Amino acid sequence: MNLFLKSLADARRAGKPVGITSVCSAHPLVLEATMSLARREGGPVLIEATCNQVNQFGGYTGKTPADFAGDVLALAAANGVTTSDVILGGDHLGPNPWRRETASAAMAKAEVMVAEYVRAGFTKIHLDASMACADDPSALDDAIVAQRAARLAKIAEQAAREVGTKPLYVLGTEVPVPGGADHTLDVVEPTEAEAATATIEIHREIFAREGLSEAFDRCIAFVVQPGVEFGNENVVGYRPELARKLTSVLDHEVGLVFEAHSTDYQSESALTALVRDGFPILKVGPGLTFALREGLLALDLIATELDPDYDRDLAVTMERLMLKHTGDWAGHYHGSEEAIRLQLRYSYSDRIRYYWGYPEAVGAVQKLTDTLHRREIPPTLASQFLGRMADRIGAKDSVDRIVKTFVGGVLETYARACRQAG
Repeated sequence: MNLFLKSLADARRAGKPVGITSVCSAHPLVLEATMSLARREGGPVLIEATCNQVNQFGGYTGKTPADFAGDVLALAAANGVTTSDVILGGDHLGPNPWRRETASAAMAKAEVMVAEYVRAGFTKIHLDASMACADDPSALDDAIVAQRAARLAKIAEQAAREVGTKPLYVLGTEVPVPGGADHTLDVVEPTEAEAATATIEIHREIFAREGLSEAFDRCIAFVVQPGVEFGNENVVGYRPELARKLTSVLDHEVGLVFEAHSTDYQSESALTALVRDGFPILKVGPGLTFALREGLLALDLIATELDPDYDRDLAVTMERLMLKHTGDWAGHYHGSEEAIRLQLRYSYSDRIRYYWGYPEAVGAVQKLTDTLHRREIPPTLASQFLGRMADRIGAKDSVDRIVKTFVGGVLETYARACRQAG
């Protein structure tokens, strides 16, 4: 299925652009919803893990690359998706998880991580060495980033020879902050065309100097900023007219497209325009778990209405959990006590996604599931609390099914955008 990724540039040049959704989440219900859509619609499914989420030390999911790959392929098989249709991608692979260490130490760990990803069967590798480490200047120039990317690519190529694969690469230094910005944004300027061209050229030059020209030929995309982003409370939508000079770079770069990060919460028309303009790889993560949280907390309110012994137990548990363990949100949420309380549950950056794996959260979701088991949801309650999804949900649907319907609604928007751009 990597043939599909390699065909994206040719499709654009032929005037028949198509895209693919890059699902960046480890939540089982998000992945199951992804597989359900793939089973219905066919074609490749792209699942990516990030360096903070999955690495040789387990990341915040507790999973190594081999663990994650095994889980995804097992879910695919269980949901009727041919495993050969699944593309595994590694996102932001580089020193970022260890950027508070020296560059030497962080890069050594990044090398181990990249090798483990490739050996585990990940065939789309985004090398991101753009983050400054403890002994680096605050901003790294393109040459240093490209040199570090080439160093990681050399390790990836060695691991690929061991397992008999030829990974595809995504490169680039204009990488949005993983997971969204932590402040209000009014406008985001697209990468300048000249900067994108320079980035491509310096990577091509340094990869050639390091004997990696053949690996560079398998680079399918560069990450640039198309002018999209989301903060805690707002979304900056794509404006094609601002990105025209940037997308014109692709007219001279045969075989390349751009990869768009932080596309969460974009409208369907904006996503369609991104694919049409040369950003056919649409990464989405927090937008999917935001929908998952919407579904769960809506059901939390429904359970409160149906059972006098149940009182918003899930919402209360999650807030208590996040206030007890502040590390995954304290640097991202700002403002008054009331503002932070609202952000804990409802922020677009969806830092609550880091907490669903805690035993207390798992237990609270199970209590919600048990409370609603075999209970019918009256259509009046569904209308009150399930909003736009009420008409798509049956009175006897399970908690899992309802939550996957919420997530699936987002995925369907991406799927339509990916196929209708041409």
